[in-house]
Amino acid sequence: GNPVFVQPRVGKNGKVFLMFKFRSMCKDAESRRSELEDLNEADGPIFKMKNDPRVTRLGKILRRFSIDELLQIVNVIAGDMSVVGPRPFVTYEQEKFNEYQSRRLLAKPGLTCFWSSMGRREMSFDDLIELDLKYIRERSFWVDIQIIFKTISTVLRSKDSY
Repeated sequence: GNPVFVQPRVGKNGKVFLMFKFRSMCKDAESRRSELEDLNEADGPIFKMKNDPRVTRLGKILRRFSIDELLQIVNVIAGDMSVVGPRPFVTYEQEKFNEYQSRRLLAKPGLTCFWSSMGRREMSFDDLIELDLKYIRERSFWVDIQIIFKTISTVLRSKDSY
């Protein structure tokens, strides 16, 4: 399939935009998600699997070092995303968020955030939401710089990721 994967995501104030990534999954991954629902390892309304069978061999390498996310710089240039901010969720996941959880949409989504700089997989959904809201309350140039450097460190030490 096409090496570029495009997917609707929910951004600031609920605005839907098309997010770009390098493809890390097989071409029919979206249609196969429903057959894997019982294997979801994440709590809350999001779907995550450590050993997702839809991820290709090359995709595992791209994901391990977050290379699949680099194409989102196009979204930053287009103004849909910033470098730091809450990660954008797919529309069908965001639709399941309650009003409190949706407060994370008060900020522009980012390439990285508090929770992606802190060992992405070990975090509960509730902790993820709290960190996104903490970012919104405390954001500043210096907080962004700290998150960027911590993310780089986390990615370089990463053994695996979603």
